[in-house]
Amino acid sequence: MKLVDKVAVVTGGARGIGLAIAERYLAEGARVVVADVDTEAIDAGLVSLDAGERAIGRRLDVRDSASIDAMVASVQERFGTIDILVNNAAVFDMAPVLEVSEESFDRQFAVNVKGLFFTLQAVAAAMVEQGRGGAIINMASQAGRRGEALVSTYCATKAAVISLTQSCGLDLIRHGIRVNGIAPGVVDTPMWEEVDALFARYEGRPLGEKKRLVGEAVPMGRMGRPEDHAGAAVFLASEDSDYVVAQTLNVDGGNWMS
Repeated sequence: MKLVDKVAVVTGGARGIGLAIAERYLAEGARVVVADVDTEAIDAGLVSLDAGERAIGRRLDVRDSASIDAMVASVQERFGTIDILVNNAAVFDMAPVLEVSEESFDRQFAVNVKGLFFTLQAVAAAMVEQGRGGAIINMASQAGRRGEALVSTYCATKAAVISLTQSCGLDLIRHGIRVNGIAPGVVDTPMWEEVDALFARYEGRPLGEKKRLVGEAVPMGRMGRPEDHAGAAVFLASEDSDYVVAQTLNVDGGNWMS
């Protein structure tokens, strides 16, 4: 019970890694806000969490500053505080460099970088006003550690997340706010069906082959699961990581060493 009496906001929290972290936070004693752009997915996620009034849903479009501000105000009104933010909302697309559209480029940066930053800014401002510090966890990716031929824009967004984690961590620690990140590797979520289909299209592979190959290439011998990331998220949100600042922790089965 490492997070008793804490209030955590998890963006993109209605499915996948976000929902797994929300479930683990509840088990550690926190109250959790599942914030997502998809209200139907929020409802389904809350049903699966089955936590009563300890888990609530809030619609959040991180591309819209008014939506961010409304979410923060609503959580403060309901719970009186925000102690933890997991910046998990993200989108993915891929294409060869010569085929990347401006629309795809702008959408990925709008959600993965701009949305992440201004959600962090709004929650950090609330934490400063509260005067009790806090923990912010940005979800990066192994894609932010290196380039990939077909994933240029997404890799760039996640590299920006790692950089923002460092800069924001160094700035906000004076307020007692610890900013850190988690860099997952390849994770078996419903989104990977879409990713696999894109690789099939651009690499001429049969459906399912890319997913199988990337799983076999992980030193652990399998793709990650959403719940594999929950322990790191608890660590970075709890007092166990009080002296950890501006770091991005690789949780990827050994894919990347840094």
